[in-house]
Amino acid sequence: MEETLLKTCLYEKHLALGAKMSPFAGFIMPIQYSSIIEEHNAVRHAAGMFDVSHMGEIFVSGADAERFVNHIFTNEIRGYEKGKVLYGMMLHPDGGTVDDLLVYREFEDDHFLLVVNAANIAKDFAWIQEQAAGFDVVLDNASDSWGQIAVQGPGAEKFVVETLGFAEAAQLGFYSYCEAQWKGRRLILSRTGYTGEDGFELYTDREGTAELWDILLDAGVVPCGLGCRDTLRFEAGLPLYGDELSDSISPVEAGFGMFCKLDKEEFIGKEALARQKAEGTARKLVGMELHDKAIPRAGYPVETQEGEQIGVVTTGYHSISLDKSICFALIDSRYSALGTDLMIRIRKKVFPATVIKKRFYQTNYKN
Repeated sequence: MEETLLKTCLYEKHLALGAKMSPFAGFIMPIQYSSIIEEHNAVRHAAGMFDVSHMGEIFVSGADAERFVNHIFTNEIRGYEKGKVLYGMMLHPDGGTVDDLLVYREFEDDHFLLVVNAANIAKDFAWIQEQAAGFDVVLDNASDSWGQIAVQGPGAEKFVVETLGFAEAAQLGFYSYCEAQWKGRRLILSRTGYTGEDGFELYTDREGTAELWDILLDAGVVPCGLGCRDTLRFEAGLPLYGDELSDSISPVEAGFGMFCKLDKEEFIGKEALARQKAEGTARKLVGMELHDKAIPRAGYPVETQEGEQIGVVTTGYHSISLDKSICFALIDSRYSALGTDLMIRIRKKVFPATVIKKRFYQTNYKN
């Protein structure tokens, strides 16, 4: 049976702009409008905007909301003031990743917003419901009611402040948010991002999202598809769920253990991560640079110089910003030291490559 793809509230806008559309995470989404290179460079040097209305919004409230979110989330939310945003993961007891997500500490007491990956909305909500037994919480999967636009790049603040009139955006620090209004509608304005550049997220209802999109488009913000969203996040060393994190890949294996606070009293998966940190893991996610223009794609084998396969590429591109062929690869930990020379098999040929740091690009976040 053919899959029925969901459409975001901006679907017709994408068609009107001539976007190349493709299935992604159960949605039909724009991959590019002009070209991935042009859109990538617009974000790096000016400002671009993305339809990220496919992401999931799950609200948690109730007397036990803080205790419950801290139970299912690897990062520590206690002690942070209202208006903060935290990145982290939800884990299985064995340390595998249910999802990586953002947690917004709302301004109303005992209220939290969990922003989850589009492909995992149903899975995540079912898992969260299952974990909620014994907690006094109210769970609301409001994903269908919200739209979201991400405005990214060094010019993002100017457009959000001057074009949209959200003066409060200029005062936001990195990983914080504020409540605003858009023509009487609730609007959540945050400053996080997934590109390595400064940027903002605008959450409001579906109609308001369409209005904001048109205003930003008319002001000259470049519409960007998921193609360059992937090249941008990859250069900045950020993971994509399903590639660098998954049900079978833990944050420690992927090198994101800093978002898992083992000094917390407890969270699901803590014991498994503590054991992995103490004993080491059999595999590790690394960055690699090829000594060639060939492009390493996901699934390509990584081999020793003697021809033994020791892992696979998870994401790879010829970097637009850096003009070099680079990739993430999940490999045998024994070969993960920086400077280790390995080989990547691309179809019938093998190409030399060297292990390097995963953050390939110098990020430009708001301090």
